[in-house]
Amino acid sequence: MEKVASECPARRVTKLRATALRRAFGACVDRLAEKMADMTEKIQNYRTAPFDARFPNTNQTRNCYQNYLDYHRCNKALAAKGLDVSPCDWYQRVFKSLCPVGWVEKWNDQVENGTFAGRV
Repeated sequence: MEKVASECPARRVTKLRATALRRAFGACVDRLAEKMADMTEKIQNYRTAPFDARFPNTNQTRNCYQNYLDYHRCNKALAAKGLDVSPCDWYQRVFKSLCPVGWVEKWNDQVENGTFAGRV
């Protein structure tokens, strides 16, 4: 906390006061630091959907839907063969980047109920 004291001369934060604050709010500060580190990592690792020549137009609705279908087909095919389904995560990342959350929730409910219109 010495760094905080030296960075805040206008507030005249002393080492003693900084230590007291650290004791009082240490757990909160630690949790906040962890959350900030997680968010920074997510932002650095975030990748939006790449260009797909099958869907060259601005409207990406069909691209969203196709990647949703591909994800479920991939999962189904690899799980049936007893293989690792982690390659399917690429499709999931793409459709989560493109599709509105409401659509995905609705489609997931329909898949669970057996009423989804697409061939999964």
